[in-house]
Amino acid sequence: MTVLDTRALNRATLARQLLLDRADLPAVDAVAHLGGLQAQEPQEPFVGLWSRLRAFDPHALSDLLTERRVVRTHLMRRTVHLVTADDALAWRARHDAMLRQRSVGAYRRELAGVDLDALAAAGRALLVDGGPRSMADLGRALAERWPEPGPRALGEVVIAALVPVAQMPPRGLWRVRAGVRNAPLASWLGREVDPLPRAGSDPVGQALVRRYLAAFGPAASADVRAWCGLAGLPTALAALRDELVTFRDERGRELLDLPGAPRPDPETPAPVRFLPAFDNAVLGYLDRGRIIDDAHRGLSVTGARFVLVDGRVAATWSVRDGTVTVTPLRALSRADRTAVAEQGGALASFLADGERHGFEIEASPR
Repeated sequence: MTVLDTRALNRATLARQLLLDRADLPAVDAVAHLGGLQAQEPQEPFVGLWSRLRAFDPHALSDLLTERRVVRTHLMRRTVHLVTADDALAWRARHDAMLRQRSVGAYRRELAGVDLDALAAAGRALLVDGGPRSMADLGRALAERWPEPGPRALGEVVIAALVPVAQMPPRGLWRVRAGVRNAPLASWLGREVDPLPRAGSDPVGQALVRRYLAAFGPAASADVRAWCGLAGLPTALAALRDELVTFRDERGRELLDLPGAPRPDPETPAPVRFLPAFDNAVLGYLDRGRIIDDAHRGLSVTGARFVLVDGRVAATWSVRDGTVTVTPLRALSRADRTAVAEQGGALASFLADGERHGFEIEASPR
């Protein structure tokens, strides 16, 4: 069985994630290809698409939200993702059990004795009858009936798990600061969530595996689960075995992939790329060694924004007072610093959207 080393896996990931070459794709097609973008921080998807698409217009993504072609909702790993409307409706029911388990697990003590089906029905009624609500407003209304758990537990469990909801614009629009207001996903999109298929079949799980491999492969089965958080995928993977190809990584793990998916030459040059906070190019694996060193892995869950140099995390970046500041995590060559400065300056201009901006790169660590 062919062994793919870390560099080969890195280049495959960059190609699948549209980070090796910027793509000539409409924003909605890029969101679909990537299986959604992490969107806890509402402005981060704009950077994610700017780094992946040629001539990306951030207002086009805002239009997709207001036109209801993409939506912000809780899905993979119980985190807020920006996904296409079609994917939100097709995938939500398959995520229900995971969302409920993780949300209720966080408030198990507070929710002891609460009928979750009754809580879901009450939350749904409030959202439909009272219009879009914040989690806090919903929690306070529910606490009138269930005072013991407290508004936070009630509101979060309903919004993140029990009732499929969309976060309404203007939340998530370009350069707009807005709080979270939630509406039922089906009413916002004008279509019901797809029901789960009959017991014993898992076409949605199989579709998720294919979509994951197209955007992240080659990868191990544990990586697929780390991306979505779903149980039961070994059955879906088993059903797909005959249509997949297999490899090994340097640790001996079996890697699965789609037969015709890109696996570039490991020596393919990789340009500097700026990633937003919580980007799935890093978070979408259990074993993230193909893109980030173990010494820096902890930064990936803290909201750090990364700079890729030669395809790997080499620095973090932040914005303050209109200036993009890069902080190297390792020594950078003069050529690397020049390439980082070029891309960083372009990013600063993009984020400023015509306003004053600046860029700086700090000294490399000794």
